[in-house]
Amino acid sequence: MYIASFVNIASRAWALPILSNLYAGVPGRQAPLLNATGASRTAFAQSMDHLIEIGLLERNPGHGHPLRPEFRLTKLGVSAAKIANKVQSVAGDEDQNLLRRSWTLPVLVSLHSPSHFNDIKRKLLTITDRALSQSLRSMEDRNWVQRSVNDTARPPRSIYNAVNTGGLISRITAPEISFVQQ
Repeated sequence: MYIASFVNIASRAWALPILSNLYAGVPGRQAPLLNATGASRTAFAQSMDHLIEIGLLERNPGHGHPLRPEFRLTKLGVSAAKIANKVQSVAGDEDQNLLRRSWTLPVLVSLHSPSHFNDIKRKLLTITDRALSQSLRSMEDRNWVQRSVNDTARPPRSIYNAVNTGGLISRITAPEISFVQQ
């Protein structure tokens, strides 16, 4: 999966929890998925529409029977759901708010090795300076990212490294995501 696709998936707060729950076996119907994610109906509907639009979910053409799932993963959706399930299994309940932020996961993916601010920005082409600095700061507060300053460089430069839960998520997702489209 390419980083641009991953950024697109993460742009909706409930997309990863929905994919993760579908991969984990929660029935592909609205009520069980709503219950499993804890999303509001509006946010859930927007995330589902987004996942259908980008081709990770599809409406079941045979829907109509009470036990038949309303939604199902596409072939591409299965690989994205596998990544989402790995991420959700690592993070605790208290970490879910941070995970639902748009740039948290893409930034962690780019931190598979210690990086400077501009290196991260180059990998995530559409991120703004403000969004990146806010994401890094919120992950520093949660102790997912560690910032150190290289005093030998002129001017001194910050180096960011994923640690603790952020490091686990980075190591899980980095091999699955490609930064260069071929």
